[in-house]
Amino acid sequence: MTEQPIPLARRVAEADETMIRTMYDLAEQQSGDLVRLEIGEPDFDTPAHVIDAAARAARAGATHYTPNAGVPQLREAIAEKMERDHGLVTDPSEVVAAAGATEALFLTLLTTADVGDEVVIPTPAWPQYRLQVQLVGATPVEVPLSAAEGFDLDADRVIDAIGDETACVVLNSPSNPTSRVSDPEVVDGIVDAAAEHDAVVVLDEVYASLDYAGDGRSLAADRAADNVVVINACSKQYAMTGWRLGWLVAPVHLAAAAIKLHPGTSSCPSSLSQHGAVAALTGPQDDAEAMARAFRERRDYVLQRVEEIPALSCPTPEGGFYAFLDVRALDGTSFEVASRLLKSHGVVTVPGEGFGAGGEGFVRVSFASGMDELEAGFDRIARMVRDELA
Repeated sequence: MTEQPIPLARRVAEADETMIRTMYDLAEQQSGDLVRLEIGEPDFDTPAHVIDAAARAARAGATHYTPNAGVPQLREAIAEKMERDHGLVTDPSEVVAAAGATEALFLTLLTTADVGDEVVIPTPAWPQYRLQVQLVGATPVEVPLSAAEGFDLDADRVIDAIGDETACVVLNSPSNPTSRVSDPEVVDGIVDAAAEHDAVVVLDEVYASLDYAGDGRSLAADRAADNVVVINACSKQYAMTGWRLGWLVAPVHLAAAAIKLHPGTSSCPSSLSQHGAVAALTGPQDDAEAMARAFRERRDYVLQRVEEIPALSCPTPEGGFYAFLDVRALDGTSFEVASRLLKSHGVVTVPGEGFGAGGEGFVRVSFASGMDELEAGFDRIARMVRDELA
């Protein structure tokens, strides 16, 4: 092999590495007893009836390519779920199944954002939004939300950032990393403002089924807007992160455009994952409901622990499974705080700066982990705060 490395595409250097991956890699390099609170992945196994359905499909020969939009029974099951669970009346023709919510979002950006366009992202926000916008050649426009206001979605700030160059606005509710749920009226105002500039509003609602403050109703419900795309997935509700099965719900013309481009990404989700997803969406919901109850109990425990630690606070998690801890009373940036917490106390978190400018001064803790992990993690966090503020 030549010593001269092969030149890489410019996008590699220009793309931002996600802080979630940075902390994960740092943790992998560290020995000792670690408490892993950095990854948003349920610690439950996929329900048995979902696994059984995929196994039966495999034995029956469902191991081939499927239609780019997904098998008809899955699109129908998704449409039924969106209306049943989220109040969003959906026709199967508006559904495109994808290899996880991540691909569903990427397909949406590919169909709506040209090179040089702008995509508005209120922050703190999941860092993959920014990365995907960069990959399609568009420009991410961050809108920092106010920590003093609990990171409430601020319509005025977002609308001020929307202009003639705006292709999309990406909203996430319940939010990763703040776990806040957006006000439907605020979202309505943003949708209307985006429409005036022929921009699409992407509603990432992958945590909607873990809505502790409401009923999981989609922010797109009861709207006749033709500039809204809803993203969802099986990953969080059914502990199916590794199955890579998500979807987008969009106006028919936009769904058709995503289907047209799908052969250029994954072509279609795994055939077996699709059959498993049908079972998840249409079968017994007991396991999913039990998981939701467990996450609520963990949320309550985390809030109790945070209240007991001087100088520490967080917005009340209204959905999902994250606590966004305010660590501004400690010295250093959020990355420096998270690094000390890892190196000196063995707790893996994610610095708030990794979620955009709006997140500096905070660290994200996932309570998708079990109670034993949470208890050990918060014991160590309390020790660090006590020692540093002594």
